[in-house]
Amino acid sequence: MLLFFPYPKVILMKKTLSILILSTLPALALAAGSHGGGHEMKDGTMMQGHDMSSMNKGDSAVGQPGDAAKVTRTIELVMDDTMRFAPSQFNVKPGETVRFFMKNNGKIPHEMVIGSVAELKEHAAMMQKMPGMKHAEPNMITVNPGQKGGLVWQFPQTGTVDFACLLPGHMEAGMIGKVKVG
Repeated sequence: MLLFFPYPKVILMKKTLSILILSTLPALALAAGSHGGGHEMKDGTMMQGHDMSSMNKGDSAVGQPGDAAKVTRTIELVMDDTMRFAPSQFNVKPGETVRFFMKNNGKIPHEMVIGSVAELKEHAAMMQKMPGMKHAEPNMITVNPGQKGGLVWQFPQTGTVDFACLLPGHMEAGMIGKVKVG
């Protein structure tokens, strides 16, 4: 059986390609999202309507992502299954840029999230509801068992900055710490 197409083969291919490209644009726009970082669910989908911008904006009292070229010192933190950071408190100078180097000596994942007490509590409650959430924010790092990781943070003003592990139950069990800036 011979089929007759009113369009030459090249035009038909161009139209088909155009339709395919245009049909994928809405999906690409949704995938891009409007979130500065990201929160991926355990199943790989991105969480919608979750904005961590208050926890990582540049002029926040808790600080801002630091420039690795301006790091003045490295603070080593150990995380383990006793639900503690070691050390859990330390001092920095206003304006100092610090590299946090975390080592997870435990058998389960742990994370370090920098923020105010209110922000940490709010996000911990959200993590209770969505325990499979993964983070991609400059003020957060998740470290798997036996692994190491780091983040660079600048502390622009005097005060106290908090950090915690927000995996469900960890902060509530005491996995919290403080940075005294002064």
